[in-house]
Amino acid sequence: MILEAVFLYIKPHLKIQFENDFVLASQYISSINGYLGHRLEKCVEIENKYLLLVDWNTLEDHTVGFRTSEAYFEWKKMLHNYYEPFPIVEHFETVFENKI
Repeated sequence: MILEAVFLYIKPHLKIQFENDFVLASQYISSINGYLGHRLEKCVEIENKYLLLVDWNTLEDHTVGFRTSEAYFEWKKMLHNYYEPFPIVEHFETVFENKI
């Protein structure tokens, strides 16, 4: 499994609209083969900072499957105008995990 992690800085006056549009845009990312789930976390200390975490089966499911799809272009149309600055996307593999 691959974890996509993205810090999103949202234009402060658009936070509520972003959160609403994010819920609607979620239909696009979740329609992609290899998608396993996602969540959006809001930072407690910095009010316009969010963390997007997406689980993918493989890296290519995100970088090729999603980013070259029509669903990505719809996601992009709905959400990319909220970011300032534009986010850096990183991918991670689990090395160790301990859950209760």
